[in-house]
Amino acid sequence: MEFEFSKRISGVKASTIREILKMMNDPQIISFGGGNPASETFPIKKLKEISDDIFNNDPNSILEYGISEGDIDFKQEAIKFLSRNEKIVKEYDQIMVTSGSQQIMDFMAKCLCDEGDLVVCENPSFLGALNAFKSNGAKLIGIEMEDDGIDLVKLEEVLNQPKKPKFIYLIPNFQNPTGITTSYAKRKAIYALAKKYQVLILEDNPYGDLRFKNEAIPSIKSLDDEGLVVYAASFSKIIAPGMRVAVMIGHRDFMAKCTVAKQTSDVHTNAWAQKVMAHFLHETDMNEHLKKLQMVYKNKCELMLREMKKNFSKDCTWTIPDGGMFIWITLPKRIDMPSFVKKAIEHKVAIVPGNAFLDDDSKACQSFRMNFSMPSDQQIIKGVAILGQLMAE
Repeated sequence: MEFEFSKRISGVKASTIREILKMMNDPQIISFGGGNPASETFPIKKLKEISDDIFNNDPNSILEYGISEGDIDFKQEAIKFLSRNEKIVKEYDQIMVTSGSQQIMDFMAKCLCDEGDLVVCENPSFLGALNAFKSNGAKLIGIEMEDDGIDLVKLEEVLNQPKKPKFIYLIPNFQNPTGITTSYAKRKAIYALAKKYQVLILEDNPYGDLRFKNEAIPSIKSLDDEGLVVYAASFSKIIAPGMRVAVMIGHRDFMAKCTVAKQTSDVHTNAWAQKVMAHFLHETDMNEHLKKLQMVYKNKCELMLREMKKNFSKDCTWTIPDGGMFIWITLPKRIDMPSFVKKAIEHKVAIVPGNAFLDDDSKACQSFRMNFSMPSDQQIIKGVAILGQLMAE
C-alpha cells in the first residue's frame, strides 16, 4: 500500500542525529555526532535504590494514572531546585511536567502556530526543535549567531515586519550546536525587543547547569515581568535522559492551554520517572552532584580542545564553550564539507554537518558540530587525530 502522509509530516525529514546514533551499534565507530550526556555521570545506584523503595512501599503511586500537570511532589522539588539562584516560577499553575524538553517544543508550536506562521530561531539551532516547529506548520526564520548570541539588528528587522512571528526560540547557555553563550547585555536587549513587539520567547535551557567556566548569567525568564517568556528546563543532561522528564514554565493562562495539549498527547509524563526524580532531588546534595558533572565535562572539553589545537588544520576555527556539550568547528573553503563528512564516516568517525542545524538544510555550510560529553578520552584522542589527517589531505 502507498501511504498518503499529511503535508505537515511529509515536510519533516528524519533527524540526522538520530540516524548517526544508529551507527553507535558499531563498536568501532567513534561518535562525536550525538547529543548524549556522559553515561559515567548517571547516578545508577541511587536511582535504583529509590525505585526499589517506591516499589516496596508505595507501588500504586507509580502504577496508577497521574494528573496531566505533573506529580505534585516532583513539581515541588523541581521548583525548589530551579529557585536555587533565581526566581523563575512561583506557583504550581505556572509549571507543567513534560516527557522531555522535546515535548515542550512540540506543545509550543502546537498551541501557537497555524500553517505558515513564523517562528524565529538562532541559525544554526537545535535540530529537534526545528523539526517540532516545522511538523506543526511553522515557517522558520533563522537569524545568524554572533560571538555573544543572536544578531539583534536582524532580529528587530524580523520583528518589525507586518507579519509578526509567533515566538522566538533561543538557547542562551552553551547553545546547541555552537556552544555560544548569549551575554547578559544581549539577553536584556532580546527581552526588551520581545516587550516592544509583544512576541513570546521560548527559552530552552538544557545545558545551563553544565557550566564549568566563568560565572552564571541570569536567564531571560528572570527578567520577565509580563509573562512573555516560556522556559524549558530539562533533567536529561544532569540526571538521565532515558527518564524523559522536563518542566515547562510560563504564564498560568498559557500553561492551561498547554495542559490541554498534554492531555491529547500522552495524558501525563511517566509516573515512575516523576516520583523517582522527586525523591532524587529531595535526597541528593544537588550542588555536589553538579560539581562532579561539571568536572567531567570540563576535563573532556579541555582534552578535545587540546587535541584539536594539536591536530586540526591551522586555517580551521572553532568555538570555545564555557560549558555544555558541544564545539562548533568551521573548515576553510578549500575543504568540501560533504566529502569531509563522508570520509570521516568511512574512517569510523561520526560528526554532524552544520547544514543539519540550519533553518533551511539545503544551504551550504562549512561548519560541523562535535560532542565531547559522550566519547571516552581515548576516543577523543584517536577521533580528533583522524579528523586532523583528513583535513590535511
